[in-house]
Amino acid sequence: MARTNRKVPPPDTIWEIPDNLWPIVANLLARHYPPARTGRPRVDLRPILNGIIYRLRSSVQWNKLPSQFGSDSTVHRWFQRFNADGLFEELWAILVEGCDELGGVSWEWQAADTVLNKARFGGTSSDPTPRIEPKTARNAASSSTSTVARSGPSSRRRTLTTAR
Repeated sequence: MARTNRKVPPPDTIWEIPDNLWPIVANLLARHYPPARTGRPRVDLRPILNGIIYRLRSSVQWNKLPSQFGSDSTVHRWFQRFNADGLFEELWAILVEGCDELGGVSWEWQAADTVLNKARFGGTSSDPTPRIEPKTARNAASSSTSTVARSGPSSRRRTLTTAR
């Protein structure tokens, strides 16, 4: 059975977490990162997540994030923490599911984008490739070669090769 085209207009591109999804996201964050009783008060995570979404959508550098999302280093640190804890995949699944319910995900067409750059400072040095089997070809340098020098102001070196 073929799918029918939906008549509902697609939602605007998500640049920040919608209000109807925030309680679900806030509960997930509270489960993984309960508030500490002592120490410095935690930064509000909603602008942090909005900054991460903005960064992923626009490909702007971390240090060029608008100030409305807070400190760029704080946003980056929380992004790394979400990735290391495996929470980012859960957050992304919630956002995709919420967008899918609104008809904003087209599963027939997907794209991936990447940028390849030269490794800074030369990257890591790789080990030499090991040989699979020993060399069996004769080396050209192993043939009998003699060098004869001529005297004089315009002397050149000639290489005489004798056939074996």
